[in-house]
Amino acid sequence: MIDLEWQQMLQHFMHLGIAFLLAVPVAVNRELRSRGAGLRTFPLVSMASCGYMLLAMQVYSGSDAEARVMYGLITGIGFIGGGAILKNGGDVSGTATAASIWNTGAIGVSVAYGYYEIAITLSLMNFLVLQFFTALKPDRETKATNEQGD
Repeated sequence: MIDLEWQQMLQHFMHLGIAFLLAVPVAVNRELRSRGAGLRTFPLVSMASCGYMLLAMQVYSGSDAEARVMYGLITGIGFIGGGAILKNGGDVSGTATAASIWNTGAIGVSVAYGYYEIAITLSLMNFLVLQFFTALKPDRETKATNEQGD
């Protein structure tokens, strides 16, 4: 027979839901800017990171194995992010998307540990950088034209 602890299940659902919601602003930004990763990727990375840490916290409760799970998450999410980076000659794109994937993993881990202040700050700062710092970045066509004129 399966023995479910409904109170704990509700608590985990809340953690996973918060991880999902905090990744949505980043996901919407990437989706609207037609980047490879978007509405599905970012919330899934955040929830999966949260889920892995919740599981590690339950199974390994306070041992150094929790840290090893976190190290594995950091490495694995970095690998996923690496797939978002594209190089075409001297032009590289996707680095902001890759960094955002890594950041949503940190959001999930923060939520798992109950550090909502960190998770909210990570989500807000990531969204603000993606939304507003793009205007500060020189346009590639303008940059190429300037380089040809030099």
